Amino acid sequence: MKSLRELFRIGKGPSSSHTMGPQHAAKIFAGKNKGAKSFQVTLYGSLAATGKGHQTDVAIIEVLQPLAPVEIIWRPSEFLPFHPNGMRFEAKDADGTVIDDWTVYSVGGGALSEGKADSVYESRDVYEMNTMTEIMKWCYDNGRSYWEYVDLSEDEGIWDYLMEVWNAMKAAVERGINTEGRLPGPLNITRKASTYYVKASGYQRNLQTRGLVYSYALAVSEENASGGVIVTAPTCGSCGVLPAVLYHLHKGHNFSDERILHAIATAGIVGNVAKTNASISGADVGCQGEVGVACAMASAAACQLFGGSPSQIEYAAEMGLEHHLGMTCDPVCGLVQIPCIERNAFAAARALDSNIYASFSDGIHRVSYDKVINVMKQTGHDLPSLYKETSEGGLATTVDIRN
Repeated sequence: MKSLRELFRIGKGPSSSHTMGPQHAAKIFAGKNKGAKSFQVTLYGSLAATGKGHQTDVAIIEVLQPLAPVEIIWRPSEFLPFHPNGMRFEAKDADGTVIDDWTVYSVGGGALSEGKADSVYESRDVYEMNTMTEIMKWCYDNGRSYWEYVDLSEDEGIWDYLMEVWNAMKAAVERGINTEGRLPGPLNITRKASTYYVKASGYQRNLQTRGLVYSYALAVSEENASGGVIVTAPTCGSCGVLPAVLYHLHKGHNFSDERILHAIATAGIVGNVAKTNASISGADVGCQGEVGVACAMASAAACQLFGGSPSQIEYAAEMGLEHHLGMTCDPVCGLVQIPCIERNAFAAARALDSNIYASFSDGIHRVSYDKVINVMKQTGHDLPSLYKETSEGGLATTVDIRN
């Protein structure tokens, strides 16, 4: 598995696969073709289908336009073989002759791949074990926790980086709950986080807890929808779940930053296992790979904070993902707003429930997290493409912005 730096990326929304990934690819291509007289970029499949709503063209043009004119070609019905989010960059000379071309894929969470194992854009593995079953056994055999496996596998700078991640998460929550107004795009959605936060303070403790968690998840998701700085956890579209749970528990239970960082590391292992053995890309496996994995990560993080055993933590993660199986990725107008924002809020609440349920148990259960990941992968690949980030099916077809 790759470093947690590859999973937790700090950057601007609204989409890790549609905004962060393509912009990163454009920067790489621009660096190799500074003398080009024009560029042509062809976007394929899901990347093209919802690219305008996710501002994919804006992200690419922002990088290439200062060098030379850019033409964007949209091919939403054409899918390249490796991944639904395919791109082809072409650099041309003054006569229009192609002097360089590059096909690359935005595979989720802002990561890039050329679709081959020896790609220079594939970073090295830093974890020897790739499944929760293996890692959990290691924990029991060595009397260790999941975060200690991170500590032993990563370089010495990982905790400083995770502190940056935690600070970015907190900042996104706090900006979001203090910002009012309208989200960008034709849906004319009003931000809700600040209202939920104020209303939650007036309820008794049991309802207040749920209301605050909702407000924190809404805050980060609305920041993402507005192009604000967030952390992929594991993606931009699901960036509100883990910060909401961590911020709520940090505030409500006064957990130290050190314990929060341990919880983030544990969440990272859970997300990394899913990314390695299946996918976190909505275009590949639907929203189960985004919000479902985010819920699993937050469930594990909460269980870690409350002293769960390795098997209880794994059980919490399993429930967090299992109960999102089959969830489609069907953004209205291709925007990361409806139903994405609400899904983050409900997944954060479900993560807290998964932790409680797992904590009441002895951690023994029949279906492992690894098995659920395999099911998620198969289910996602069985879903028709219209339910995977193309905005051609599901909830995406229920809103007509012309009315």
